[in-house]
Amino acid sequence: MAEQYDVVIIGGGPGGYNCAIRAGQLGLKTAIVEKRGKLGGTCLNVGCIPSKALLHASEAFEAATTTFKDMGVIVEGVKLDLPTMMGQKSEAVEGLTKGVEFLMKKNKVTYIKGEGRLSGPGRVDVEGPDGVQQLATRHVVIATGSAPTNLPGVEIDEERVVTSTGALALPKVPKRMVVIGGGVIGLELGSVWRRLGSQVTVVEYLDRIIPTMDGELGTAFLKILKKQGMAFELGQKVLGVEKAKAGLKVSIEPAAGGDKRVLEADVVLVAIGRRPYTEGLGLDTVGIATDPRGFVPTEHWRTSAENVWAIGDVTYGPMLAHKAEEEGAAVAQLIAGKWGHVNPDIIPGVVYTNPEVASVGKTEEELKAAGVSYKVGKFPFLANSRARTNHETDGFVKILEDTATRRVVGAHMIGVGVGEIIGEVCVAMEFGASAEDIARTCHAHPTMTEAVREAAKGVDGWTMQA
Repeated sequence: MAEQYDVVIIGGGPGGYNCAIRAGQLGLKTAIVEKRGKLGGTCLNVGCIPSKALLHASEAFEAATTTFKDMGVIVEGVKLDLPTMMGQKSEAVEGLTKGVEFLMKKNKVTYIKGEGRLSGPGRVDVEGPDGVQQLATRHVVIATGSAPTNLPGVEIDEERVVTSTGALALPKVPKRMVVIGGGVIGLELGSVWRRLGSQVTVVEYLDRIIPTMDGELGTAFLKILKKQGMAFELGQKVLGVEKAKAGLKVSIEPAAGGDKRVLEADVVLVAIGRRPYTEGLGLDTVGIATDPRGFVPTEHWRTSAENVWAIGDVTYGPMLAHKAEEEGAAVAQLIAGKWGHVNPDIIPGVVYTNPEVASVGKTEEELKAAGVSYKVGKFPFLANSRARTNHETDGFVKILEDTATRRVVGAHMIGVGVGEIIGEVCVAMEFGASAEDIARTCHAHPTMTEAVREAAKGVDGWTMQA
């Protein structure tokens, strides 16, 4: 006889495990199904978390070999110990995955290892090492996340031609790396290996990097990355990757048409985006059809099938772990008959390079396209006292305010630590703040966050800037 649950969650990533924790807290009998063998999903195992471990470690390595001397700190004989760097990354991941598993036990959530699929209304089959286990449930939450998008003509082997997964586990620093894709993942991982000694070239089909973010951010970011030593081939189409014993040959041509060229590399990172993971879930058994791109259509996370929900990367919106987390908690609330909501306009995005790039709300391009009248306040870190003393003056903060409503509708930043700073503006926007509200809020001095206040002052023309 099938085990009976109130809710079964397929997928143990940030959306799934946050949904499970909240459901357990609300007294729902909950099971979470994960085929990886470890909870945490892509983010914790082969994504956000391990990449941040390498970003931080590679930043420390580069600082020791370059910028320490500018502050009077002389370091000699600095060497890279890549196995140890990889080991501390794995140690962090292992500790966090065990922590998530502990939270399942703490909140009385049943954790089932295996591949879950719908087998009809209110039924989930889990194929595990001991055969197929049948679960009966009132609600099903699909939280299976996403997978890297493949590029036609490019064969992934996760050794020389890699996705983000392989790029997080390279056994040695490649002399030459070609990154296909100028988005968040490609730039973060490209910057890791550039700091560790690789010659990195980024090939992007469009004529700009981070294309979903504010255009001014992208322009400034490109200049900074070039100054750091990364090379860029913008407006270029990748035709294929030829594998030879001596190396890889990446064939490219202008996206608008033109002569073909060849770039040589030891490792190629394919980072052109991600696609929803919806194959083999048995969606057809409950009448759910995905859209042409594989996404599950939803309305307030409800699918077309009764009591079947979809959250995170498998449905619409930015493919971000924190967006999935919020949706998971909201769906658990709704299943329990309580209020559940996520504001889609206030989901921050961060590129965790050095300096970082952070953005929330509308871009100038979006406001112009919508015909919205707005005002801009901007402040450079070059004029921020803490940034000057820290030798971290690259970048700026930009605040956008709707002229009619006097509400802040967007914030865009580039600078050291702005991934932490952006949260201040998220809170302000949730409370419907104007730029003046931020400007009249006392900020500690000297701090990097004063740049936010000065940018907010700039909306009304009273920035303290020479």
